[in-house]
Amino acid sequence: MACAAVVVPGFLRSSVGAICTQAASLRLMPSTLRHLTLASIMKSKKKTDHLERTANVVRREVVSAAKVCGAANESPSVKRLCLLVADKDFSFKAGQWIDFFIPGVSVVGGFSICSSPRLLEQERMIELAVKYTNHPPALWIHNQCTLDSEVAVRVGGEFFFDPEPSDVSRNLVLIAGGVGINPLLSILRHSADLHRERANKGSGYEIGTIKLFYSAKNTSELLFKKNILDLVNEFPEKIACSLHVTKQTTQISAELKPYITEGRITEKEIRDHISKETLFYICGPPPMTDFFSKQLENSHVPKEHICFEKWW
Repeated sequence: MACAAVVVPGFLRSSVGAICTQAASLRLMPSTLRHLTLASIMKSKKKTDHLERTANVVRREVVSAAKVCGAANESPSVKRLCLLVADKDFSFKAGQWIDFFIPGVSVVGGFSICSSPRLLEQERMIELAVKYTNHPPALWIHNQCTLDSEVAVRVGGEFFFDPEPSDVSRNLVLIAGGVGINPLLSILRHSADLHRERANKGSGYEIGTIKLFYSAKNTSELLFKKNILDLVNEFPEKIACSLHVTKQTTQISAELKPYITEGRITEKEIRDHISKETLFYICGPPPMTDFFSKQLENSHVPKEHICFEKWW
């Protein structure tokens, strides 16, 4: 599965808000929706494709029509996509992914949602961030996708954070590599929403502290930097981040420098956050997720406190 792909960022609110509002009344016809999903499922047969890799993973039954209502470059290699999903039966938990059905494209995409469930509840929108590759769904998003393009989506995945209001408070450690940030950003944003709700209402789930470790090749490939730092600055008592770059060749900006470490995320950094109240969420390339999940097990962290997802 590809983990690729919040309050909607300003560029989406200002430039496509009207488009999203207008698109809310537009639906794919049931016959069109049925055709594109069935055709894609029948033709998507590569052993390494998303559907086969996730064949045994829990999915929702609902397949919903969606319209592209915004797009922007998040980095030189990653495009951010905003989708309007008017179907009220469509919902997701922070950290989950979608099956992504494209008319005329036989391969089904699999992309993690990077927005918060609150955005969907309030504005019927979700966000993805998709890295450029030769995979047909990614190529379509980067080269052919336009405003009002019609697709279909279905939620799946067992990697999520969805506490009940009465659940015990937990600290979170989020470990991301590359575009593996996407489901973890959804979890981070959802956690911030839960904290705001408790602060405003005096009730609801009490989130513990959250530490994000995020590694990329260089600062231009660190996605959502502003969104992440905005949350760190909004909730300094709750949220902290350590941003790692492994092949930085240019000067690091003064704004980013306090948060940047040159070099990979280390075992010791993660080990320092182990406690019985802490849950660990890991998403990135398979060698990275395998390494940290194994190290945590070796440090006697219960398996039920270690959640990981691999992107391919």
